[in-house]
Amino acid sequence: MEVVIVPDAKAGGELIAEGIAALLRRKPDALLGVATGSTPLPIYDALTAKVRAGTVDVSRARVAQLDEYVGLPPGHPESYRSTVLRQVVEPLGLDAGAFMGPDGSAEDVQAACEAYDRALAEAGGVDLQILGIGTDGHIGFNEPCSSLASRTRIKTLTEQTRVDNARFFGGDIDQVPHHVITQGIGTILEARHLVLLATGEGKAEAVAQTVEGPVAALVPASALQLHPHATVVVDEAAASKLKLADYFRHTYANKPSWQGI
Repeated sequence: MEVVIVPDAKAGGELIAEGIAALLRRKPDALLGVATGSTPLPIYDALTAKVRAGTVDVSRARVAQLDEYVGLPPGHPESYRSTVLRQVVEPLGLDAGAFMGPDGSAEDVQAACEAYDRALAEAGGVDLQILGIGTDGHIGFNEPCSSLASRTRIKTLTEQTRVDNARFFGGDIDQVPHHVITQGIGTILEARHLVLLATGEGKAEAVAQTVEGPVAALVPASALQLHPHATVVVDEAAASKLKLADYFRHTYANKPSWQGI
């Protein structure tokens, strides 16, 4: 696992966007796994700027959703499909056919989960998966004590996650669904490169447990320690509880230029 400490969220977004651009130069039809929420917005903003500047071509890129609320009507503005279309697909100028995600409004939710897992495999797998992290260490919607071998499935959200997400629903927690479809940890670990961005002091404890704690279902993000190519990008506030912060700064400062993100 590589840990990169950056000054702020904008710098983190720029760093990750450049890594995505480098991937697309090598593999123009790469499948990018995208996360929602406020944390990854600097990534999408920086990547959009590169597209508009003509420094990267995304015309053949594909986008895969990480998770989705269950029960929101199609087209609901806070569904993750709508969010990804609004924040990623449309700004990058991608065709709607380049986007894939689970069906949170399906009558048979379990079948929808299994279908999405198959679709990801049939698409050749995710080349780079962007991840955020919850204050309790969840990735995707794999809440604490999720199986580290789990596949795409339905999950019940914790009260803390619903509280955290109420800001997207006008502050009304009653509007936040109780259930979601999420790629499981086992599914996420199949991506070729995992990139987690965390910003703010509120994520510091979760980051410390993810990076320096034991691999444990209680901190789902700690499963990144098992991945052969995982990058954790954190701002100074999110890095504030890392015991090895100085070592991480040293290793990044002396990183060979050929290694890439």
